[in-house]
Amino acid sequence: MIMSESDRNSRPVGQVRLRQIFAPKTFEPFVRSEIISGSRRSIHYHDHSVELYPKHYDPGESVQRNLRFCLRYEAWDPGIMAAAMKAIDPFEIKVWIHTERAGGYSRRAWFLYEWFTGKRLDVPDVTEGPYVDALDSKLHLVAKGRKSKRHRVNNNLLGVEGLCPFVRRTRKLDTWIQAGLKAEAQTFLGAYDDATLARAVNYLYTKETKSSFAIEGETPNASRTERFVRALREAARFEPSERSLVELQNSIVDPRYAAKGWRQIQNFIGDNVLAGRGKVHFVCPKPDDVAGLMRDWVRLSGKLETAGVDPIVAAALTSFAFVFIHPFEDGNGRIHRFLIHRALAKGGFGPEGLIFPVSASILRDASGYDRVLESFSQPLLELTDWEWTDGDEIVVSNDTADYFRYFDATRFVEYLYERVADTIRVDLVEELRYLKLFERAANEVREIVDMPDKKLALFVRLTLQNQGRLAKNKRQHFAEITDEELERMESEVVRAIEESSSSAAPSSGARS
Repeated sequence: MIMSESDRNSRPVGQVRLRQIFAPKTFEPFVRSEIISGSRRSIHYHDHSVELYPKHYDPGESVQRNLRFCLRYEAWDPGIMAAAMKAIDPFEIKVWIHTERAGGYSRRAWFLYEWFTGKRLDVPDVTEGPYVDALDSKLHLVAKGRKSKRHRVNNNLLGVEGLCPFVRRTRKLDTWIQAGLKAEAQTFLGAYDDATLARAVNYLYTKETKSSFAIEGETPNASRTERFVRALREAARFEPSERSLVELQNSIVDPRYAAKGWRQIQNFIGDNVLAGRGKVHFVCPKPDDVAGLMRDWVRLSGKLETAGVDPIVAAALTSFAFVFIHPFEDGNGRIHRFLIHRALAKGGFGPEGLIFPVSASILRDASGYDRVLESFSQPLLELTDWEWTDGDEIVVSNDTADYFRYFDATRFVEYLYERVADTIRVDLVEELRYLKLFERAANEVREIVDMPDKKLALFVRLTLQNQGRLAKNKRQHFAEITDEELERMESEVVRAIEESSSSAAPSSGARS
């Protein structure tokens, strides 16, 4: 939709106005509300949405009224709200509470002021009246509420005081939530017997491990692969703490780069850094902020497990918050993806012990993964005051901790839903169908020649790789097999392939 001349003469209100007054050095909000002379309508762009309101919605220049407008109409950004609450004169909130003590918006504003600032206003508790939700569930994804008796507000925020990402309710997310990926995965896996699933497990763990390392541009040796597989197998029982995360990091990196605790240096990510001062893409939190951020990250992880939050939402919030904090010098990306598996396992996706190789899907969509990470890192870079030192290190001069504490995580949740769906509908389908085909071909071949298991597996694998025929340069591996036997064995493999392709093997109902 193209903006008219009257639209161009619009005036920002709500959270955009609060940002202008109190928080100019925060991320641009996705939702931007403006007053126009025309009618109520919306304009949607790739990276933001403009909500246009007629003049009778105009809150004017009053801070209180713009805050009310934000709470009433907008899917608001936690970074802006946190910065505004820390900058606003608390007298504004106290006057509002005094004049509208029973008002839902005044109590929400009061609750949010104390939540984001950690300061208690000299205002007596509310003792009667209905509870109101801190977040509008029609505009945001929310957690199971905990009652704040002081404000008579139902605290349904996803996070904790020191680390509280938000997720806007979008049409895409509503579609994914209604799709029921957990039930889809369980239905699909339920079509296979335990023995087949058990055989799939080792391959899926190895696939996840190699894919996770490949995202980092690494090829792990057998020892590192085994250590990471071992960690993944324990993901459902992993309880986050500084000690457990350090131990996990130690188990998956080169021992020479094993951490003893949170990092004490200023991390950054960029191109050509091995050659000196390369192009910087992402500047991590300052070392002095890491301990506090990770303390609150542990609390966030614990809350999401008990707050009725969808496992994919919980996985996105914990894993992306972790990788943005980047608490170690090495291993952050692999732990970030490990945490996805932990949340899915905790959320009951599939039978115990089975892994969803999400990293394989991420690897196939490497450019999409980069884009979703850059949706945070690029605007952050513009808000970060940094410079090179004489030793080709980076030093940050402004306070950046709140950028990592309060951010819009909608894109990360949407992205992870896509990757989990792709994993269920591509990786699991392909692997389990292949196993079914392999077993069928092996059983038929064994009826012709009862070979040792290892040799039988080699024959079936080689012929499946070559459309059911044994390549001439592989014939020497089966010199004891007669040509007549070989021909019959190949025919059975070909028949298994054809029947597997034409028959309806157990399916997840994969869709584009």
